[in-house]
Amino acid sequence: MATAHLIRSEDEAIETARALAASFARQADARDRDRRLPAAEVAELSESGLLGITVPARYGGAEVSVATLAEVFRLLAAADASLAQIPHSHFVFLEALRLQGTEEQRKHYFAEALAGARFANAQAERAGRTAAEDATTLRRRPGGGYVLDGEKFYSTGSLFADWLVVRAVLADAPPVAGAAPKALAYLRRDTPGVTVEDDWDGIGQRTTASGTVRLSGVHVDEDQVVPYTPIFARPTTFGARAQVLHAALDVGIARGALDAAVAAVARARPWFESGAATAAEDPLVVQQAGELEITVRGAEALVREAAAAIDAAERDLTEDTAARASIATAAAKVAAARAALEASAGLFELGGTRSAAASLNLSRYWRDARTHTLHDPARWKVQHIGRWLLSGTRPPRHGQL
Repeated sequence: MATAHLIRSEDEAIETARALAASFARQADARDRDRRLPAAEVAELSESGLLGITVPARYGGAEVSVATLAEVFRLLAAADASLAQIPHSHFVFLEALRLQGTEEQRKHYFAEALAGARFANAQAERAGRTAAEDATTLRRRPGGGYVLDGEKFYSTGSLFADWLVVRAVLADAPPVAGAAPKALAYLRRDTPGVTVEDDWDGIGQRTTASGTVRLSGVHVDEDQVVPYTPIFARPTTFGARAQVLHAALDVGIARGALDAAVAAVARARPWFESGAATAAEDPLVVQQAGELEITVRGAEALVREAAAAIDAAERDLTEDTAARASIATAAAKVAAARAALEASAGLFELGGTRSAAASLNLSRYWRDARTHTLHDPARWKVQHIGRWLLSGTRPPRHGQL
């Protein structure tokens, strides 16, 4: 892989994201309409250097704050929510390496990220009783290493990946808290026994390539395996980091939808009872636009607050600071999901009947919002927020908080 540009500062990361977002926005509608997978755009993302911005400074990266990373995702999602979703797991798995990788693993994989290599997830499964259960296994192989077998779904970005990161049960390891421990296997996408299928058919985020990964007798070396279960054995911001990026994606969708609504209002006619010369002067349209702007701004502010809470917790990590970061992130995620759904539906009310024309494809904002906000249920985040407020109960440690 060609060496990517090396981003050296927070400001440079944001400016790079802003420039990429402007480029990605131009064909976002056509990519969604035709389900044209964004191979060229993903390559551009790699070359930009954005995929290395969280690499710690001691390994040559910019080590940007969570606040900056969340803003990068927000900017990209406002332009194209599918493209913005693709690198989500990339940053999650770089964080897993920072927390649990050996020194040699960090040096190797961080160098890959700085060079523009893309990491994608193979975590979720469809057959388990709950989303937290994994049937995919890593079993010890005579002579050393492991054999990996299983099947994963919702493997976002897997078609574009240089590395697949597979979550699996360590079948031969002693139980931890009554359950088999889990690990992450970092595999080249072209490893023998690995098959990636383009079978994602979601109504939204149509070009994320979130299909199936099949793993059959895959040989995995010791140095490709990173412990996963121990991440949650101590105070951590691992889940909050992952979730604040999801929230940033949602507020990006919301802002993109609201920008599209402004353009739709400019094309719309005023309702005859309003007495207004243009739709933008219709007082009821003005009122609804103002309400949506307040909703979206509120969600954007909560995402910034959550990112700041995570950054603060990482400077002084305790049970309390980690819990506060998780609660702030839960609040941001709930507000962001609501904002994305309200803004993407509201743009049609603001734009009127002609905004529903299939040729405009404005439904992509709602379809993206509806699909992405199903990632994990907001109702459980509300529960954790309420328990924290009323009794000071700390939220559980897992990847969704």
